[in-house]
Amino acid sequence: MDILRIQGGRRLEGELEVGGSKNAALAILAGCLLSKEDILLRNLPNIIDVRIKVDILKQLGVRTTWTDEGLWLNAGELTSAELPSDACRRIRTSFFLLGPILARVGTANVPLPGGCNIGARPVNFHVRGLKAMGATLEQKDGYYVAKASRLTGADIYLDFPSAGATQHLMTAAVLADGATSIHNCAMEPEVVELANFLNMMGARVDGAGTSTITIEGVRTLTGGDYRIGSDRLQAGTYLMAAAATRGELTVRALMPERLHSMVAKMRESGAEVNEGYDWVSVTQSSRPKAVDIRTMPHPGFPTDMQQPMCAYLATADGVSIINETIYEARVGHVKELVRMGADIRVDGRQITISGVGNLEGASVSASDLRAGAALIVAALGADGDTMISGTDNIDRGYENLEQILNSLGAKVERLATKGSEEAVTG
Repeated sequence: MDILRIQGGRRLEGELEVGGSKNAALAILAGCLLSKEDILLRNLPNIIDVRIKVDILKQLGVRTTWTDEGLWLNAGELTSAELPSDACRRIRTSFFLLGPILARVGTANVPLPGGCNIGARPVNFHVRGLKAMGATLEQKDGYYVAKASRLTGADIYLDFPSAGATQHLMTAAVLADGATSIHNCAMEPEVVELANFLNMMGARVDGAGTSTITIEGVRTLTGGDYRIGSDRLQAGTYLMAAAATRGELTVRALMPERLHSMVAKMRESGAEVNEGYDWVSVTQSSRPKAVDIRTMPHPGFPTDMQQPMCAYLATADGVSIINETIYEARVGHVKELVRMGADIRVDGRQITISGVGNLEGASVSASDLRAGAALIVAALGADGDTMISGTDNIDRGYENLEQILNSLGAKVERLATKGSEEAVTG
């Protein structure tokens, strides 16, 4: 396992383009199973989660080829309907392959999903939706065993607007007989990305980005050429990092409207944020002001940005209160930030941050992906050097991290330790 050594107190400034969206890419890769023709995915992020997902697809019989253009895939011949347990337990989105496999071959054996240790993330919404479409599912020896001679359209209501369940049920419904409506569905940009990809191949998905999505089932899908949009969560992390160093950064080639809730809170904290057609810039010249945040499904403040925002607010003037409404255990970053001198208390799902003048470098560990992002934001703005272990979690969602930061004026070094390997926990 590698370690990142970050020399704090160096102002970030410049411009960058972030890579393709991790969450969109993982859903789209599952959608590739629905077509028997060639598909080219451009701007696919080269991160651990994507590499694991591609490896799973290969074990199912999908032909894959990386070129300078991107990743070519062909799922014309699926040689297996059983997913490999070890690989699947490393990433939660492996479970989202169940619906597309079921739609293609009528049976699927999928291990119970893995994932970051951030709280309960049950799959009951997924299971209920698939059963409504005519599938039978039972748990056996750590697997979900699913069967359906052919899925049929259904009227589905989600008790919570889960992005994962929405994306999963969308892909399952595309080849079903008849129409499927998903009510109270997620409105995240990554749901829209998946709908755009499926429609590019001939699907009939309408309403993505609203609370009700309708899918008219079709018999077959074509191949196609699709470019995955920029990762809004990476963009938000880098903007917060620049503000934490009292720097100035412009992120280009993105859709600013996808960052509205993050931008609003950064402006409230005193940062100067400007937007154009396809760019967002931030300038922060003084200590931020305390703000209160409540995480919510899109278009609310994203839970994935709660942890980096917590690090940014650790040096704010005043007391900030963050209410985490999505995951009850998304606090793995707190004790590590306290090691760096932050004054943070956790009471259930409420995080109270009493801002301090500055953070100090320390040896810390990233317990999950976004906790790692929080530690990077903190380390860049801290005094002295910070050593961050658990880099395998960070590499799950951030491509070329140290190269990008160093190009903006940071000093980040990756140190290989004895026995380094790709050992992802979720």
